[in-house]
Amino acid sequence: MGNPATPIPISWFRDDIENRFGFQGGRFTRVNNLLAFFIGLLAAVAFYGSLILLKDTWLAEMFTQRGPTQYAVVLLCGWSAAILLLKWCKLRLQRKTLSHTVVPEDPDFVLSPATVDQVMQKIFATVDDPKQFTLFNRIVVALSNLRNLGRVSDVDDILRSQAEQDQSSMETSYSLVQSFVWAIPVLGFIGTVLGLSRAIGAFSAVLGSAVNISEISGALQGVIAGLATAFETTLVALVAALAIQLLLTWLKKAEEEFFDDCAEYCFRHILSRLRLLPYEPEEA
Repeated sequence: MGNPATPIPISWFRDDIENRFGFQGGRFTRVNNLLAFFIGLLAAVAFYGSLILLKDTWLAEMFTQRGPTQYAVVLLCGWSAAILLLKWCKLRLQRKTLSHTVVPEDPDFVLSPATVDQVMQKIFATVDDPKQFTLFNRIVVALSNLRNLGRVSDVDDILRSQAEQDQSSMETSYSLVQSFVWAIPVLGFIGTVLGLSRAIGAFSAVLGSAVNISEISGALQGVIAGLATAFETTLVALVAALAIQLLLTWLKKAEEEFFDDCAEYCFRHILSRLRLLPYEPEEA
């Protein structure tokens, strides 16, 4: 362990954004969905509050006079953006581990079961909870196996296995946002169907009571206006889903690049320092 008087460079409980808000931080770049929901809800309320300043404008009417689906689209969009924002902040924290070297820089240093503790002590002096950090969790798991079993040849396999687990965990961490990207356009289509049914219902009522062509012509104009209104819900939903998908793709690419950097770090600082120890014959 490091000197208690020396602050730990990277602290999960101090630096993780979710812990700073008083919520339980998700492991690695996983997000506390409850915190993300509250942030998304506040963003939706702030958005509709700002529309008060734009009262009686086309933009305000598009989000307040087009049925309940618009409110749901704005909430899901805010929730998705909050998840991606939190993941981005957590990814920035994870990337800080790449700038810390935990293996002695002495070129003659050899990583073996006898020297594992030196590296472990350096890791615990760098972060307060290694299992919360993708890079150091991989190294700790691999070195713990090396220390307990003494098999240098297993380290590479363990690091590869951990990398595959991290990749799988990363994929599932985006599942909620991906479901929102699917749900938002569906909500837009539902809003369009509701708008169409109302417009056609109003037109049918006029047809049932109309006595001359002028009344039918006026009702038809109302239907056309209703169609334009109905399709605005789909327009908003498609634009929102596209924006969220682009942000998701960009962030996912950044996280995959981080995994590549972790693999390179492990090769340069861990695998390249391993040496197969010569066989020592038993004494007679």
